[in-house]
Amino acid sequence: MKIVFDARYTRVDHHDGISRYTANLLTELAKLHPVTMLISDHRQLAMLPDLPWQLISSPTSAAEPLVARAVNKLRPDVVFTPMQTMGSWGRRYALLLTVHDLIYYRNRTPPRDLAAPVRLLWRLYHLAWWPQRMLLNRADGVVTVSNTTAALIAEHDLTRKPVTVVSNAAAPLAALDADSDAALVRRETPAVRRLVYMGSYMPYKNVDTLVRGVAALPGTELHLMSRVSDAERARLQKLAPAALLVFHDGATDAEYAETLRSATALVTASRDEGFGIPLVEAMSVGTPVVVSDIPIFREIGGDAALYFDVDDAKALAAAVKRLDEPGEWQRRSALALERAATFTWAASARTLLGVLEETVARRRRR
Repeated sequence: MKIVFDARYTRVDHHDGISRYTANLLTELAKLHPVTMLISDHRQLAMLPDLPWQLISSPTSAAEPLVARAVNKLRPDVVFTPMQTMGSWGRRYALLLTVHDLIYYRNRTPPRDLAAPVRLLWRLYHLAWWPQRMLLNRADGVVTVSNTTAALIAEHDLTRKPVTVVSNAAAPLAALDADSDAALVRRETPAVRRLVYMGSYMPYKNVDTLVRGVAALPGTELHLMSRVSDAERARLQKLAPAALLVFHDGATDAEYAETLRSATALVTASRDEGFGIPLVEAMSVGTPVVVSDIPIFREIGGDAALYFDVDDAKALAAAVKRLDEPGEWQRRSALALERAATFTWAASARTLLGVLEETVARRRRR
């Protein structure tokens, strides 16, 4: 079976969610079976494992609807793509598409780093369900990253094709030592109450509730790890002047890991997610998570997390204060480590290989 993996959504400077999903899943899948990568920019190779590759057009180019003509030349049995928009006209191979979430049907502001024409198409695409149905039904199967998103796909009747969950996970953070797990179990409650947020500042991320919640916790630091515009920084500081906000404006993996390991908790008040990699990253270093009470965070955090109403800053503050109770922080830390161990890229790659084999076999039978 010849597997081709569409790696054209890989970033060239730092990973975002889909880029990280691509790189880590590729790395583990290649340990199980030979894989050929598709790239659209040579700079992507620095962010990907050392595997055979083929350069083709960008997934956002006008040539994308006919990209199968270039892919056919590789004679693949199956192609996997970590997005759902790969062109399929004239393909002669099995195709698996990925749906990460349905966030932008409810929150239609597109990612800010896309070009203006792509942002316009993005917004138009999410005005109705039929474009998604058309794309998904042209494939042989659909992959998604969580049971929560799989349930939403079924609820909205987005495809007649088989849907398989290939879970997201979290790669080991750069600052961790090989034997750090044992030390993490013995961690004590941090001396300074320090909260960490890793994510964008898009409206559905609801960072305002985090800022208001921290303002109700005197002496508590909120470390915001992602890059932030000057305008957004000023707006958040003005929103709650009493809040102790620490802007990292884009942290390295090592800085992020160090901050997580010294933190009281990771916090997020997001209204909608397809997964939530920062939760797994925090739990993997024994840092408790305090998160908005939405289905996907219940799926990831289980009994290890503390939950609060998505719009209630006072409830967030109260949840954080629970970690001050005798033994509570240590208990949540131990539960977090156990919970994080259930999400691994190796397990996800095994699931993906299984669905690739099943898809090829089903196509051959037809």
